[in-house]
Amino acid sequence: MYLVVIGWMYVVLMMSVAEATNTTGSVLGAIVTFFLYGLLPVALVVYLMRTPQRRKAIKAREAAELQARVAAESGDPDAGGHAPGAAEDDRIASVRKEP
Repeated sequence: MYLVVIGWMYVVLMMSVAEATNTTGSVLGAIVTFFLYGLLPVALVVYLMRTPQRRKAIKAREAAELQARVAAESGDPDAGGHAPGAAEDDRIASVRKEP
C-alpha cells in the first residue's frame, strides 16, 4: 500500500514542478496542486486504510485493561505483585531472631 502512496506523491510532485516551471504557471498554483492532488487525498486514503488496524489495537488495549481489572478484583493475594505483609492465618507463628 505504501508503494502506491509513494508513487502517487512522486507523480504529484512532478505535476507541481511542471506547474511551477511552466511559463503560464505559478508557484502558488504548484503549491495548490501539491496539496489538492497529493497531500489531502493521500492522507484520507491512508487514514481509511488503517481503520481496521486502529480498531484491532483499541480492542486489544480494552482486553488488556479488562484482564488487569479482573486480576485486581480477584481475591488472589499475589495479583497485586506486592510481598505479603503478615501471615493470613493466626496459627502460623512469625519468624523471629532467637534471644
